[in-house]
Amino acid sequence: MIASMQREPEHQSSTGARPVGAADESTAAAAVQEMFDTIAPKYDLLNHVLSVGLDRWWWSRAASVFRPVLQRPTAVALDLCCGTGDMTLALLKHRPTSTDTAPILALDFSHQMLARGAEKFAAHNIVAIEADALHLPLADNSIDLITSAFGFRNLANYEEGLAELYRVLRPGGQIGILDCNQPDGIVGALYNLYFKSILPRLGGLISGNARAYSYLPASVERFPRPPRMLQLIANTGFTQGRWTGYTFGTAGLYQATKPQSVK
Repeated sequence: MIASMQREPEHQSSTGARPVGAADESTAAAAVQEMFDTIAPKYDLLNHVLSVGLDRWWWSRAASVFRPVLQRPTAVALDLCCGTGDMTLALLKHRPTSTDTAPILALDFSHQMLARGAEKFAAHNIVAIEADALHLPLADNSIDLITSAFGFRNLANYEEGLAELYRVLRPGGQIGILDCNQPDGIVGALYNLYFKSILPRLGGLISGNARAYSYLPASVERFPRPPRMLQLIANTGFTQGRWTGYTFGTAGLYQATKPQSVK
């Protein structure tokens, strides 16, 4: 699906996530953090159930795109907003097994989500980091690849999030942001029926947190559509930006590169 073919709603904001009741970026971030801490015990189960198992395919497909960089033993990869680590493990499948291979960094600001991810990481070359994606505890120009699977949408400020990715990436480094999307047309109508009516009820029933799964469709509706997101990516300084739609455009992967020569 070509991003430029998709209509951008007039009401859409590019500021960042805003759960109900959040008045500013600080309260929005705190609300999102609390929400994910609360749903962490059922998060994996709900991902698989609510996506009808497509989440595993999305992670695998996105990770395979970055195989060339992941195959380099010295390349440093960061999985941002890693949650319980399924995308991190998808990346790991493409890493060399030699003892001198750099570890994958898996970062999230939800302690409960990261704790469950750390259990999966224990036997692997992965380092878990509990930190805020808008204030990364990483040096400038230190990372070769940054991915984020269904987490970037929850940042309190999208522009600041992209700026942090740009800061820590080495020249020539790449980003891969996998996230939900609101498609148009008949697919969009069916998607809305499921996503706004069925998913929140089912998610709330299984997780015991109806508010969290009402926030999910609202966060997708608020997230920039591909044309706007690609504009934000370009405005940050990235080049070669593109979006590849998955499953009729209900999800998709944003890719971009930090220029080799940075002015």
